[in-house]
Amino acid sequence: MSENGQSVAAPDSAGGVDKVIDLREIDVYYGRVNALSKVTLEVRQGEIVALIGSNGAGKTTTLRTISGLISPRTGEVRLFGKTTRGMGAAQIARLGVGHAPEGRRLFPRMTVRENLDMGAYSRGDRAGIRTDLESVYTLFPRLRERDSQLAGSLSGGEQQMVAIGRALMSSPKVLLLDEPSLGLAPILVDAIFEVIREINAKGTTILLIEQNALLALKTAVRGYVLETGSVALSGPAEELIASPDIQRAYLGM
Repeated sequence: MSENGQSVAAPDSAGGVDKVIDLREIDVYYGRVNALSKVTLEVRQGEIVALIGSNGAGKTTTLRTISGLISPRTGEVRLFGKTTRGMGAAQIARLGVGHAPEGRRLFPRMTVRENLDMGAYSRGDRAGIRTDLESVYTLFPRLRERDSQLAGSLSGGEQQMVAIGRALMSSPKVLLLDEPSLGLAPILVDAIFEVIREINAKGTTILLIEQNALLALKTAVRGYVLETGSVALSGPAEELIASPDIQRAYLGM
């Protein structure tokens, strides 16, 4: 294993595996504060990739940069082989990027159904929207029961289901998940991660931020470790789990 952003074991890039997300030397600033420094990472078609690190390491900033909510000062974001330079968040969403943000950010005075409909705001294929809505209700049967209930009155676990469901309603090719287990009881965490695996098994690529680093790495095929805005380590998930440095710093071992 090596440091300074190098891979634990460089994954094989052969075989024609497409890069869905490709960040190249990204620098992001909040005013004069350098939030991300030379961040380079990639996510390939069909993968679940975990992004772990301490609070303030730049994980959420990375996802917000990918989805176009923040513009990098230098470097390049490429999605599905295309640069996103000059694109806004709405254009990036239409490319096939779904984002379930940290804190869920629902519309609390709108119903569950209305929140889900907002995820499909840029789509015009009514038949496809109906199909995807049924898929969301199949993944999360509780939401079908709460269809007409105000989102702000739901439990934390139910709100997380709505946040993920809303992102899925955009029919994404890649799903960005920011702390899906935050504040949830252990039994709900297990249920949410079972759904995450099911979403991936159906063909959606996933980039995952998760406070439970061990759970994130057990779910993912590869991982990146962010420290103070830079990639400190990367590699296959099982090798990161076995790393004494990662065990001490993030796994509580």
